[in-house]
Amino acid sequence: MATKRIRSIAVMTGGGDCPGLNAVIRAVVKTAINKHKLDVWGIQDGYLGLIEHRIDRLDYNDVSNILTLGGTILGTSNIANPFRYAYKTGRGLQYKDVSNDCIQALQEREIDALVCIGGDGTMATAAAFAKKGLTVMGVPKTIDNDLYGTDVTFGFDTAVTTATEAIDKVHTTASSHHRVMIVEVMGRYAGWIALHAGVAGGADVILIPEIPYELPKICDYVLARSNRGKRFSIICAAEGAKPKGGSMVVSHRVASSPDPIRLGGIGNKLAADISDKTGLDCRAVVLGHVQRGGTPTPYDRTLATNFGNTAMELLMKGVKNHLVVLKDGQFTSISLRQVAGRTKTVPANSGLVRAAKAVGTSFGV
Repeated sequence: MATKRIRSIAVMTGGGDCPGLNAVIRAVVKTAINKHKLDVWGIQDGYLGLIEHRIDRLDYNDVSNILTLGGTILGTSNIANPFRYAYKTGRGLQYKDVSNDCIQALQEREIDALVCIGGDGTMATAAAFAKKGLTVMGVPKTIDNDLYGTDVTFGFDTAVTTATEAIDKVHTTASSHHRVMIVEVMGRYAGWIALHAGVAGGADVILIPEIPYELPKICDYVLARSNRGKRFSIICAAEGAKPKGGSMVVSHRVASSPDPIRLGGIGNKLAADISDKTGLDCRAVVLGHVQRGGTPTPYDRTLATNFGNTAMELLMKGVKNHLVVLKDGQFTSISLRQVAGRTKTVPANSGLVRAAKAVGTSFGV
């Protein structure tokens, strides 16, 4: 059976915002228009805009001069799932499947393929649309670097750079006041940001979800530093870090979101626990959404451009329902079915974990 020729595409950004999103949008739109003479549409605010039929034409000028901009010109949302759309009634939240209505909205505009830029939640929904016959191409976005199948996601390098700069600055105030400073970074259920920023920033202790910590070991470590004249310590903690036999700290829940759990608060908890056990002055710094913002690094700009261009080239070659990935230095793709529902976490035998331990960094174990 011959592959249907693509004449028109739509592009959307889903999930949390991320440096480099605009670089991908630019690459997709310009490649589609310049090289393949396609019509291009932009969906506002991710799957929420698709549900609400907020789909507008994009032309060349719309994506000019956006390469260096953080955020996304299309907007995004992480609380809308077309297959389980939450809406309020007198009985509280109710759910319904509006996916067929979304597909119809694309068909009415004669859109042949959808480019979904997002993380694991976005790709899970994209895979569900692919099962219903929609032609989809995914582009891997997340500062957390936890998307299965790709060696790296765009946005990660910028987030690590931001977190590292914060740790660098915290060093001077920690030293001046002889404090234990805990820097809490994002990452959800994976410790990639904490590991890379912690190593790059020279953190004394790095805590990640993949290696549950023991509080007494952390306390002994910072006390030993203090006793030998190192009068301050820096701890870089992933928001998903947890004690051995314990659980992650949940900040709050968003009932209408496909992933309702919002992590956060481990920094303040650690500061209180370590201060109570050691008597040392402890303070927490929560970086939060500052890691998502700002101008993408040159690496993320080039990575995002390559991802966007590759997505279009694969679509035009007849590849569909795949995620563009960077694997062993090569841009290629894997089936969305392989990605949906899977998370890439830090391996226990990670080379960077081994290197950090070799230079004396504690992981609280």
